[in-house]
Amino acid sequence: MDLKERMTINRQPTSELPPATRIHSFDEVVAGYDEVAALREADRCLQCKKPKCREGCPIHNDIPRFIRLLREGKIEEAYWADRETNSLPAICSRVCPHEFQCEGFCVRGKKGEPVAIGMLERYIVDWMVAHGKHLVKSCALPKDKKVAIVGSGPAGMTVANILAHAGYPCTIFEKLPVLGGMLGVGIPAYRLPRAIIAAEFEALKSCGVKVVTDTEIGKDKTLTQLREEGFDAVFVAVGAHASRKLGVEGEELTGVLHGVDYLRRVNLGEDLNLGRNVVVVGGGNVAIDCARTALRTGSDKVFILYRRGKGEMPASKAEIHHLEEEGVKIETLAAPVKIHGENGRLSKIECIRMRLGECDTSGRCRPEPVPDSNFMIEADAIVPAISQDVNLTALAGVEVKLSRWKTIEVDETTMQSSLPWLFAGGDAVLGPETAAKAVYQAKEAAESMLRFLEGRDLKEGRVSFKAD
Repeated sequence: MDLKERMTINRQPTSELPPATRIHSFDEVVAGYDEVAALREADRCLQCKKPKCREGCPIHNDIPRFIRLLREGKIEEAYWADRETNSLPAICSRVCPHEFQCEGFCVRGKKGEPVAIGMLERYIVDWMVAHGKHLVKSCALPKDKKVAIVGSGPAGMTVANILAHAGYPCTIFEKLPVLGGMLGVGIPAYRLPRAIIAAEFEALKSCGVKVVTDTEIGKDKTLTQLREEGFDAVFVAVGAHASRKLGVEGEELTGVLHGVDYLRRVNLGEDLNLGRNVVVVGGGNVAIDCARTALRTGSDKVFILYRRGKGEMPASKAEIHHLEEEGVKIETLAAPVKIHGENGRLSKIECIRMRLGECDTSGRCRPEPVPDSNFMIEADAIVPAISQDVNLTALAGVEVKLSRWKTIEVDETTMQSSLPWLFAGGDAVLGPETAAKAVYQAKEAAESMLRFLEGRDLKEGRVSFKAD
């Protein structure tokens, strides 16, 4: 099956499709492989002597091993082999940009389509969940030291999983009323069903992890108070929940909703229709999610405004394909310069044409405005989705060294901050990044926290590795 077939949106009921093409549905676009399709795709894996796919995976997942076990029909073994390196396979298999990571390094991709690694990983996970065999293995006997985790996203979930299995009681503090952090409020349910997130927390709770929602550390309770309550170590895993603004005139008008704020409100259940005509600004997956969510909440015409060319869009190619299949137009080489309004509400967006200027060492070219090329777009709403920042309210009351990007500065090997008992990872350190990179950093932080709690050297025998 070629890429176009795998990415096509089939609006037929899934049960009516032939087994090998039973992949997509309208409600959840990528519905997953069945057994026939999974085994056929697994057979395409060459089991290379020097597989490159591991190099492309931020977690260094042993991909050839779990695919080999799948080919042999050993699904349970494949699952546990996967979990040895990836504590969140159900999530990473759905939301990771595989084409830029593991699949981008696949040897088969040099002469055709790469092996669909994400879909195979997802098939294994879905099979385990369907058969009730996904719950984590037995945990160690409880130890006398406990850990607090700030944030319930992929990094926080990973640290909780590792430390709980080592016997350390863990409590996750989440400021939102739902679990999963950005997974739960930043990614639409059609891409990441909430039952998948719930299954991961079911596994964590089965190992004694406690979860406290609606509690914002730094506001409702401070890190100092957590220490006073007997938490011996703290892991900060707050996500990049703060939308970055465009910085243009009129951004305060009604009808302007910033990307992650918009997704959060919709994902928390708010009935939010942006109007008939919606413009989304940005070229990443958040922008794609906003545009497709607007369609699903009642908007008629939605299009993307991006300042570079389509080839430079950082979003997944599969997501871009689905976006266009659903009728969303992408207006490239254009950017908003002013938002016009009437009676306090947005009415038009003034834009300017762009052209690509000099390129940096990575090959990414700088967009430059074309003089006297301004044009107007009538719209009911604009959703800027250009990037996000990290809200570090959690650090209120303590002195922690920050990076020049206003994220928590940590040792690259240990993930330890300038405070010995405070560790951090994921967006809190990297800024807005992938779930896989958050999981990698969390794994390193968990190893360091184990050593810290046991009074061992944090760096002995370890090598610094940047998740990039």
